[in-house]
Amino acid sequence: MIDKNVASADAAVADIPDGATLMVGGFGPAGQPCALLDALIRHRPRELTLISNNAGNGDFGLAALLKAGCVRKVVCSFPRQSDSWVFDDLYRRGELELELIPQGNLAARIQAGGSGLGGFYTPTGYGTKLAEGKETREIDGRQYVFELPLKADFALIKAEKGDRWGNLLYSKTGRNFGPIMAMAAHCTIAEINQLVPLGQLDPETIITPGIFVQRLVTSPASAAQLSA
Repeated sequence: MIDKNVASADAAVADIPDGATLMVGGFGPAGQPCALLDALIRHRPRELTLISNNAGNGDFGLAALLKAGCVRKVVCSFPRQSDSWVFDDLYRRGELELELIPQGNLAARIQAGGSGLGGFYTPTGYGTKLAEGKETREIDGRQYVFELPLKADFALIKAEKGDRWGNLLYSKTGRNFGPIMAMAAHCTIAEINQLVPLGQLDPETIITPGIFVQRLVTSPASAAQLSA
């Protein structure tokens, strides 16, 4: 019987080693798997490479992971905003390396990694510092930059509902990078708000098929709400 449920968030992330490449879903707080990130902070791996849309907000989630000293390099589109003081401080002190990627390129590179593509050409970034050291090519009179795919050892994502096979549905903008990150990681760990019986999810509405999910955790807060 296929059952991808893991007893706890701590158990789900326990084998993430030092030096791993980690994708984390979320667009700011929306869709951020905070229970998994809190568990990862308790586990305390070091020298992680973090691939995410941004570099954390306030002092929770991604920001807390950075503050705990777990991350060596951040690969993202929006490292700085009004409440990104954790990233700002670490970066200014030289304790974090940053690879800045335009958001469309970030999504496309993750999609390429999940689709098994060797890369793609894009006009975005041509003629800027972001294109330095990269292959360029003229296509139909326009200049393009070649971008490599992004893959990860682990992906931590958040979904609204899931069944024991790992099929997932998302809530509105909480969907964001989750589906493509699930495809681009060797091991995808999904934090869900609600575990539903097998067969309850309409196959026509499933966004991430269970084939891309290896572990499933129902967040404690959501479980408490459901049992209340």
